[in-house]
Formats: sequence, C-alpha cells, structure tokens
Amino acid sequence: MKRFRIAAILVLFASAARSAEPRHSVLVVLREQADLSGAAAIRDPAERRRFVFDALNDVADRTQGPLAAELRAEGATVRRHFLLNMLEVEGDDGTARRLAMRPEVSRIAPNRLAPMRRVPRPLGGVSAEEAAPLAPSVVGANLDVIRAPELWARGFTGQGIVVGDADTGFAWEHPALKPHYRGFDGFTVSHAYNWHDAVHDAVATNICGSSSTAPCDDDGHGTSTAAIMVGDDGAGNQVGVAPGASLIGCRNMDQGTGSPARYTECFEFLLAPTDENGRNPRPDLGADVINNSWGCPALEGCTDPEILKGVVENVRAAGVLVVVAAGNGGDACATVLDAPAIYDASFSIGATDNLDAIATFSSRGPVTQDGSNRLKPDIVAPGVFVRTAEPPDQYTAAFSGTSASAPHVAGAAALLWSAVPSLRGDPARTADVFRQSAVPLLSSQDCAPYPGDAVPNSVFGYGRLDVAHAVILADPVPPRQISLPRRTRPKVKNLGPRTP
Repeated sequence: MKRFRIAAILVLFASAARSAEPRHSVLVVLREQADLSGAAAIRDPAERRRFVFDALNDVADRTQGPLAAELRAEGATVRRHFLLNMLEVEGDDGTARRLAMRPEVSRIAPNRLAPMRRVPRPLGGVSAEEAAPLAPSVVGANLDVIRAPELWARGFTGQGIVVGDADTGFAWEHPALKPHYRGFDGFTVSHAYNWHDAVHDAVATNICGSSSTAPCDDDGHGTSTAAIMVGDDGAGNQVGVAPGASLIGCRNMDQGTGSPARYTECFEFLLAPTDENGRNPRPDLGADVINNSWGCPALEGCTDPEILKGVVENVRAAGVLVVVAAGNGGDACATVLDAPAIYDASFSIGATDNLDAIATFSSRGPVTQDGSNRLKPDIVAPGVFVRTAEPPDQYTAAFSGTSASAPHVAGAAALLWSAVPSLRGDPARTADVFRQSAVPLLSSQDCAPYPGDAVPNSVFGYGRLDVAHAVILADPVPPRQISLPRRTRPKVKNLGPRTP
C-alpha cells in the first residue's frame, strides 16, 4: 500500500513539474503518532484536553525536528502540524522523491485546494436598521421548531460555553455577533486567542488579504453560520440558538476555497488558541464545539481521506464535539461523500425545512466509498430559508443548505451543556443524547441497509433536533418549565421532499 501511494504521488509531481509551477505543496505524515487511548477515561474536560494536547505535541516535537531542518536546508518551506504528526512541505520534485525514501514517513498526500460546496444563496439582504425586528417574545420558526426558546426561558442560553466556527471568517462587528465575540468585552477588543487566519497565500482580489490579524469574512458564509450559533443584537434580531455562548473563529477558506492544511490549521487553533503571533497555545481557551459548514471532496483536495480523519478523531479525543454539514449533494442515496462528514468521529447534520420535510439538496447516506455503509446523517436540523446575519450589518431570510443546519446543532450543544454541565467535554455522550432525543422522521426513500420506514434511516438519521427534549433526556430531574414533547414519540410519517 505504501508503495502504491508513493508511486501515485511521484506521478502527480512529475506531471506538475512539466507545468508552469515548479514547486508543490504536500502533507508529509510521519509514522509515529500519539497514543490518545487514555483520553476518554479522563472525566474533567480541562484535564482531558490538556492530556491530548500535550501528548500530540510531545510526539510532534520529538520526531519532526530533524526532518524539518533538513528540508529547510534544501530550500523547502515547512509548516509544523501537531493534531496529526505531519509537516506541510512546499518543495520541488526532488523533495518529494527524497521524502518517499525516508523510513519515518508513513504517507505523502497532495495539499490541493478544495472549493467549498453549498447551495447558492441570493445576494444582498437588509441592513440592521431596515430588518423587520423580531419582538422579544418572537423568534424565527427554525428556532421554535428545535425548542430553543424553552431553554432560554429557564436561563439556559449557552453561558460558559465556547463555540468555534471554522469557515470563511466572520464580520465580528456585526450587531448580531459583536456582543458574543469573546475578543470584545464591551469596551475593548483583543483578537489574541480568539481569532486566527489559516489563509497565508490568498488570491490578490481577496478583501481580507492573507493572515488577517482581525476577524474578516471574504465571502459572507461564515458570518451567517456564526450568527446561527450565537446571533442576537439585543434589539429584537435574535437569530442564534445560543446567544449566551462565546464565539471564537478561524478562516480556513480563501473566498470559499480551502485545503487539507488550512482545515487542519484551524482545527489546531480552535483546540488550543494562540496569541496574535501564532504562539503560546492555550488549550484551556479552546472551543467546546466546532462548527464545520464545509466539505473537502476527494477530487478537489482531500485525495487522502485519512489525513482529515486523523485530525477529526484527535479533536474528538480531546473532548470537543465536531459538528459537520452532511453536504448538499442530495437527493440520491450515498451522497454523503466528502470529508469530514463521512467520518464516524464527525457529528454530521442534514437539512429539513420548518415543517420537517427533507430538503431536496440534503445529502443522504450511507457512506459507501470506504466500504463501511456507515449511517449518515446522524440527525437533521432546519436548513431552508433560515434567517441569519450577513456582512457588514445586514440580515437575510434566505440562507439555505446543510451549512445552515450544522450551526443549529453546534448552538444546541452549547444550550445542552449550560443546562447539563456534566455532558460538557464528552462528545460521545452528547451525540448520543441528541440522537435519542431527536424527533423521529420517516421517508419513502430506502437507502440500504437503512430502510426509510425505520429509525434511524439514511435520509433523516435519527430525526430532527429537539434540544429541549435533549435536556430532559440528559437531566434526571427535568426543570418544570420544560415540558415533555406533546407526543408519545411516534414515528412521524414524512413522504416527499420539499424544495427550498
């Protein structure tokens, strides 16, 4: 297998060498990887995260130095990664051949750029002043349907929880985001430990440039996903699931185009944020949940799915819930195709409208390309015509896609943990609570081995997010103000998808 992988890489490099680009970017994965098997037994979230962070860095520090020094001496550009013990290397064709012969090298993967996939959304919106404000007691149907207001009424708003958004960046001064951005205390702003830009070679037309030291959104997508998690301007425009949570973020795409290295770098920052110089990491300041409304298709970037698989698994080992959009490749079976949605360690989310019909664009399972027939999506959440924020200070009611569904679940995790703190830092139990408390939905579409008339199925997974019921299920003494669902938990018949 190693011989086949290396041969394929050398063919790619030889082809690239004949083109106009003499240097090529690859990810060099080292054979020795950290043993994180003891992490799950650590009950304290801070200790668990620190254990994983230290174990990963110990291996990277011990094994990467000599190889990195040799590569730099040869003129290659090298960037260290620790979530997976690997180096990002830019060099010539000879560099690739020499790396292929190193005994400490396990695999070499091209670091291609990958355009983000999403449902097209209308341009423009309305300003904060023009937006039809929502009365304090009235919120969007998408928030009502997941029963978030019932938890707000009990004082559970996500307080004490840090949510991370890995996306196109965000407009932190948007009225719906500014009060919730952790870098702003109401008077002063500091982006250290709260923001990172993994785009170091942006195209010339990018409005954010490269390595932006302040939060910036070159697309608008990240502002919308961040607002679905926490957005609330305090003047009636409450568009976020968990307005009491704190927001940090990382830009992993250049106008919608990412790469395995950029995606990895953002996961690293959100696990252990750094200062404004990218140094002095603080795992104690990391995100509790990371939203990922993007996909990295094999043909456009993730040619080796094992790269991001190891990254996501190690983030989860640290006690962080990794929420991922299932993809917009519907409506056929086996259309959950892209990393990281395909991974068992990812909590993958499909899209419904506010009447619990599946969105036609929502990708279906199972995962077939790795032979696992793994059930995906895990659950579904609203993702059709969702009201949210747009840069610089606008709102839109037309944000659609599993990109909109995933941040509903990331925000719901913050609500759940503020109500049931014992679940924080335990992504496995949290995911199980969301699965078991979801509103069960059926489909006329059968995607073997999961028939549509059973739960779970490959269209809705375990069903639609119900965060209030999740709290009841997780808390042995549910608050009186949160009622059990007005149903005996029957399977809800749902035939025929709806188009956004």
